[in-house]
Parts: sequence; structure tokens; C-alpha cells
Amino acid sequence: MEAGEHLKEFIASNEKGQSIKMSGDGSAPGPMQTVLMAIAGCSTIDVVMILEKMRQGLKDIKVEVEGERQEEIPRIYTKIHIHYKIYGEVKENKAEQAIAMSVGKYCSVSKMIEKSAEITTSFEIISS
Repeated sequence: MEAGEHLKEFIASNEKGQSIKMSGDGSAPGPMQTVLMAIAGCSTIDVVMILEKMRQGLKDIKVEVEGERQEEIPRIYTKIHIHYKIYGEVKENKAEQAIAMSVGKYCSVSKMIEKSAEITTSFEIISS
């Protein structure tokens, strides 16, 4: 982790040199917002791979994630809701199964977060 010039922006880098910018002043996502981004990203990657293996006609996917945090410090998430907008010719039961498999079994981020937060999901299929 490296601080920017004003000590309010930070660059987090991995061993491959890939990085994301975070801030505490709203100029970039804050650390807790990146947690929501991580659960959405992890699960979405799983859902896409699972639906492809199920030979569903997925054309695109967009995910919205919201979290509620406790008032006292540490302000951890107590509830997280993930809503998937699935575009294409995807059967409802296959979408439901893929999401359940991801959040309940494969997504490392959701498995870690479920220890402190209730995770709920919903989805809609938008046919082309």
C-alpha cells in the first residue's frame, strides 16, 4: 500500500503490479466499498462460468450490491444484498442455481463475509 501526495488517497498493489486506488475522502472507492466490489466481482465471475457450463445464452450481466453496516466501531457489514441483471436467453431455474452455487459454495469472498453479514440475492432476466 502506498500513499498519494495528500495522504488521503492510497494505491493497493498486488505481486503482479496490478493496482486499485482507494481513498478516505470520497475521491475514489473507500476500503469498505471495495469489499462490496469484491463480493460482486467474485460472484459474477462464478455465475458467468456456471451459466456457460450450463450452456445458457448469457449475453451480458450487471450486478448491483448494497450493504448495511453497524453503527458502532468497527463498522462492519451486517447485511449485503446482491442483485443480478442477467441479459440473454437464460432459464430462470438455471440462473437461480448458478447464483446459489456461487454465493453458497464457490465465491471465496462471500464465504468469508457470511461469517459476519447476512448475504441475500435476487435476480432478473432480461431477454434479448
